[in-house]
Amino acid sequence: MHPRADTAAEVSRFTQAERWIHRTTAALMGVCVLTAACLYVPQLAELVGRRALVVTLHKWSGLALPLPVLAGLASRAFRADLGHLNRFGPHDRTWLRAALHRDKRQSSRPAAKFNAGQKVYAAWIAGATLVMLATGLMMWFTHLTPLLWRTSATFVHDWLALTIGIVLAGHIGMAVADPEARRGMRTGRVSRDWATRQHSLWRR
Repeated sequence: MHPRADTAAEVSRFTQAERWIHRTTAALMGVCVLTAACLYVPQLAELVGRRALVVTLHKWSGLALPLPVLAGLASRAFRADLGHLNRFGPHDRTWLRAALHRDKRQSSRPAAKFNAGQKVYAAWIAGATLVMLATGLMMWFTHLTPLLWRTSATFVHDWLALTIGIVLAGHIGMAVADPEARRGMRTGRVSRDWATRQHSLWRR
């Protein structure tokens, strides 16, 4: 096929900067989740050993987790996508109703560059990350807060960590089920046909 035809059949979805932000954040989140599992699951703790090293990795990866996003604010494309994720319109409510009723027809799930599920996930994971960072700091610097605060922080941190693990598993499962979406995050480009079907309101 002619190279120009190949280009016309694809559209740009993510810049290189955006893809690196996603990869770096995913790597740090992966370290946080894996080290947390090693700290709280006895079988994994025995298998890995070196608890002090695991604790150190967990602390510093958690502390570094917001940094890729903060650095990404220098990218105009990333700031624009944050704006898209932060806007919730009537078509998003339609998408959510269809998802709740398990209506998988594309006509029932209108979406712009990001669908309503992606917007809800992004908002939730951003909020959860901030809560985990705050509670983690309370647990780390024990002399800064009263015992009651630290006890509450530990409770919230542990249970929210479990919830994050479940939500991340769902996020990964959705990605595995959509090869074209993965290609968009891997290469920055997706097929025009996929974009038209999955994101009909996206102004490309």
